[in-house]
Amino acid sequence: MMLNRKNTGRTGRLATLAAITAVAALALTACNSGSGSAGGSSPAAGGDLKITFIPKQLNNPYTDVVLGGGKKGATDAGFASSQVVGPLEASASSQVSFINAETQAGTNVIVIAANDPDAVCTALGEARTAGAKIVAFDSDANPDCRDVFISQVVAKDVALIQTKLISEQIGGSGEIAILSATANATNQNAWIKFMEEELASNPAYKDIKLVAKVYGDDNDTKSFQEAQGLMQAHPNLKGIISPTTVGIAATARYLSTSAYKGKVALTGLGLPNEMRPFVKDGTVKEFALWDPAQLGYVAAFAGKALQDGKMTGAEGDTFTAGELGERKVEKGGLVIVGPPTVFNTENIDKYNF
Repeated sequence: MMLNRKNTGRTGRLATLAAITAVAALALTACNSGSGSAGGSSPAAGGDLKITFIPKQLNNPYTDVVLGGGKKGATDAGFASSQVVGPLEASASSQVSFINAETQAGTNVIVIAANDPDAVCTALGEARTAGAKIVAFDSDANPDCRDVFISQVVAKDVALIQTKLISEQIGGSGEIAILSATANATNQNAWIKFMEEELASNPAYKDIKLVAKVYGDDNDTKSFQEAQGLMQAHPNLKGIISPTTVGIAATARYLSTSAYKGKVALTGLGLPNEMRPFVKDGTVKEFALWDPAQLGYVAAFAGKALQDGKMTGAEGDTFTAGELGERKVEKGGLVIVGPPTVFNTENIDKYNF
C-alpha cells in the first residue's frame, strides 16, 4: 500500500485511502467503552519501540483517517507496537489520564492532538522526563511540552482559502459566522485569527462582516444545534465557515432540510465522503481539506526520527517520512505536510475518504 506524494484523484490513491480508512476502523473497533480508549497491539517487551496516538477524541470520521495513516506510518517506520487511546469527548483535560498511563507504560513515542495546548502540558512534561518523545499533530500542544508539531498546512493558508471561498459564495458582501470545534483548539483558533485579520485588512472583504463565533465541541448534535442557533440569532446571515469536519457536516445536514438551503452559503474543512451528498444536492458549493492520512503517517516517522536520535526537533532538522519523502523542521518545531485541496461537484467523486 502506497501513500501518494501529491493529492490527486488517481485510482491508486483511492485504493490507498480506502485501505487506510479500513485500518483505522479496525484500530478503533477495539474501543473499550468502559475506559473510553481504543487499544492496538500489546505493549512490546524489552527494547522494542512503542508508539501511542492520542487524538482529540475517538470515533471521529476525520480522526479515523488520520489514525489509519498513523498506524501505517508506525509499521513502515519500524515500531514494534502501536496503539490508539483517547477520550470519547473532546474536553480540555480529558487526555491527561491517557498521557499518564502511557508514561507509566514506558511508551517511547506519544503522538497527540491536543484539545487544549496547556491542559496537557504538565503530563507531557512528565512523559518527556521519563524518556518519551512527544509529537503533536493536527492541534498543537504548548511548544515547551513537545518536540515537534506536525501541521496539516501553513495555518495562514488554511485561513485564506476558507475566507476566499466564503467571499466568492456570498458575492463579497454580507454577514458571516464561524462554527468551530472547541474554544481552546489551537488549530481552529489559529485559522480564525488569520481569517479575522484578513477580513479586516483586505479591501476585497470590506463589505463582509463577521457577526458571530460559536463552538460545537466537535460534537455532531451540539454543532447541529449551534447552526440552528446562528440562524435564529442572525436572520440576515449569508454564510457560515466551519473549519472542522464534524461542524461542517452537521451544519450542512441542518441547512439541507431548512428554508436556508441555497440561501446561506457554507464552506470550511470537510471530508469528501461526508460532504458528497450536500455538494450534489446544492447545499454546499465548495469546501477544502488536505489528505488527513498523510498527517498521521508523517507524525509516526517524526517520532521514530526523534527516538533514533536522527533529529532533535530543532529548526533545520530533516527526516525521511517513508513514501512521502524528506520533511524539514521549520521554526518552532513545525513540520508541514501538504497543501489543501478544494472540493466541488467537478472533483469530489475522485476522492474516497
